Amino acid sequence: MIFATLEHILTHISFSIISIVIIIHLMNLLVYEIEELRNSSEKGMIATFSSITGFLVIRWISSGHFPLSNLYESLIFLSWSLSIIHIIPYIRNSKNDLNAITAPSAFFTQGFATSGLSTEMHQPAILVPALQSQWLMMHVSMMLLSYAALLCGSLLSVALIVITFQKKIDFFLKNKNFLSLRKSFFFGDMEYLNEKGSILKKTSFLSFKNFYKYQLIQHLDSWSYRVISLGFTFLTIGILSGAVWANEAWGSYWNWDPKETWAFITWTIFAIYLHTRKNSKLQNQVTNSAFVASIGFLLIWICYFGINLLGIGFHSYGSFQ
Repeated sequence: MIFATLEHILTHISFSIISIVIIIHLMNLLVYEIEELRNSSEKGMIATFSSITGFLVIRWISSGHFPLSNLYESLIFLSWSLSIIHIIPYIRNSKNDLNAITAPSAFFTQGFATSGLSTEMHQPAILVPALQSQWLMMHVSMMLLSYAALLCGSLLSVALIVITFQKKIDFFLKNKNFLSLRKSFFFGDMEYLNEKGSILKKTSFLSFKNFYKYQLIQHLDSWSYRVISLGFTFLTIGILSGAVWANEAWGSYWNWDPKETWAFITWTIFAIYLHTRKNSKLQNQVTNSAFVASIGFLLIWICYFGINLLGIGFHSYGSFQ
């Protein structure tokens, strides 16, 4: 009873804090960027991460196994993974270019887990025999970490595509509502503008727009590539560890289970992304790789949620039922 109460308190604390963080982000985006509020939002994400960590530890103690046995626990862990990706740049004292992606993703993920699932799914359950293995932590945690990283990287690629094919960039240059977005993804500090001011003054406004657009696209592409590369590594480890676990549980390394099949398709798509991104001989290398990553974004949700909705295959224990 005490454990359940603590879990309830921590989940509500974390969701309340991240809701405040989202409000702060909207204020900075739509009104005016205040440095103190920006720092508060970063500290709020650390508090959210700490609360979710506390929930996972308490659930682990109370259930006697690592809390990744059902959809509710996996969503909470996914939110925890997104929080990690968010706070790493802040801890390293570098510019957090991912906060526009990670904070809303963690908010919606935890919101769906808290309010979108039935109360019965919130309760810890006894592990089915297939899950009673030391591979549970290794396999599922790697898969969810890969989902978090790949989702963030894919969303950056989607943003790249939108900006690439946008006919008018005046909205980004003139509208003060997007000042914080420009600071986040473009020059980083105003000192850079001062250093390059003599060059920009000699260019026409159209040239400036093209230069701005080019720099923005390159920055998005760089971050997308780094995050997707990290997620692809986690996905590879997750699939390999899952194959070993499958051999122990079902007597075969690969069974073409729907979850396995879609995980393999997802891995293939992001392998194609990495190949396209590294192949400098291809025309429109950046946009082509971004399109591939956008396809991967849809495949991740099919692999994670689509199979759970159907509730079929060896992985049906993670379904909505």
